[in-house]
Amino acid sequence: MAESITITDNRTGNSIEIPIANGGVSAEEWAKLLPNIWFYDPAFSTTAAAASAITELDGDAGILRYRGYPIEQLAEKSTYLEVAYLLIYGELPNPTQYEQWVHDVTYHTFIHENVRKRFMEGFHHDAHPMGILVSTIAALSTFYPDAKDIFSAESRNKQIVRLIAKMPTMAAGAHRHSVGMPFVYPNNSLDFCSNFLSMMWKVAEPHYEPNPVLAKALEVLFILHADHEQNCGTTAMRVVGSSHADPYSAVAGATAALYGPRHGGANEQVIRMLTEIGHIDNVPAYIQRVKAGEVRLQGFGHRVYKNYDPRAKIIKRTADEVFEVTGKNPLLDIALALEEVALADEYFVSRKLYPNVDFYSGLIYQAMGFPIEMFTVLFAIPRTAGWLAHWIELLDRDARIARPRQLYDGAAVRDYVPLESR
Repeated sequence: MAESITITDNRTGNSIEIPIANGGVSAEEWAKLLPNIWFYDPAFSTTAAAASAITELDGDAGILRYRGYPIEQLAEKSTYLEVAYLLIYGELPNPTQYEQWVHDVTYHTFIHENVRKRFMEGFHHDAHPMGILVSTIAALSTFYPDAKDIFSAESRNKQIVRLIAKMPTMAAGAHRHSVGMPFVYPNNSLDFCSNFLSMMWKVAEPHYEPNPVLAKALEVLFILHADHEQNCGTTAMRVVGSSHADPYSAVAGATAALYGPRHGGANEQVIRMLTEIGHIDNVPAYIQRVKAGEVRLQGFGHRVYKNYDPRAKIIKRTADEVFEVTGKNPLLDIALALEEVALADEYFVSRKLYPNVDFYSGLIYQAMGFPIEMFTVLFAIPRTAGWLAHWIELLDRDARIARPRQLYDGAAVRDYVPLESR
């Protein structure tokens, strides 16, 4: 028998039975019984604003899958570009498709010289890399006017390739500008992650060869961050995209959402917390301050996960591999002690506050030499694939323009009073 719920309007006695489908009930059916009565759901905590076939996330069970593939398998066996293809086109590529995809992305990594010379270099010397990135992505829409033809498959694919390919170039360029170093052009002989590391760190050497362990670690991190269902940035992408804006404008909107410290800045807050704790001996006292409500335990708990974040388990192994190359991050001992205490303390266990992906990613980025200001930029590079997957899906499903309702709680009707009489 199909699952359903029955809703009764106690004012009239009228009832309606609504089927439960895919874990949700239709608001359209609700409206048949209760027109002009809205769900009041600040921050959409219990509202599904979209149906999607891209990412499956079960927070209670600690499950994350892209197009049905477990994140654990993809992180171990796949590459970021293969995962990007999977997210956008729905299936893993065959060898011919993958070769063409990698070639297309590789040869579109260069950005227009005017974007670099007249736009990126026009920012103040101490501009935040994320601010530069948001603005530069938006500016690309003026360089590619064909992007407005969003219902042309050919045009769409061009913009998808351009955005995925150029994000690392713009990201590295934003960093180099912010520290006063010359721009490094892409190297088509390097893979996606190695090329990004080259554009970040190359100084005077004729050919930059990144450490393969570090390049692989970045690959894993990019896979883990490629998509995460309907988070703040993805919702921004869908809202802007629902107006049929070009993809550069929509990705700029999503990147701006990611810029906020509550979203993309979480791993940065972990580093600041660990630095504040300062020494392993100070962990118990900090835990007591958390319990007293004086400070927050950064990197623990998640809006959706009520179990151990599956990405955190993968990233912890990756951290061990990175530290073998870079040397141990001095904050690691504090992090391990904090995790050990929190996982054994009933206060945190009862609240299901487990380490999330941000708890270790910042330590890895810092050990690899990335400044804190780049952490959110590093998030935006891989998430572009997920954003574009959602953009394509909402267009293919002919999603209506986003237009939430509100409950008005302001002043009642009142008459205008002339200025001299107030």
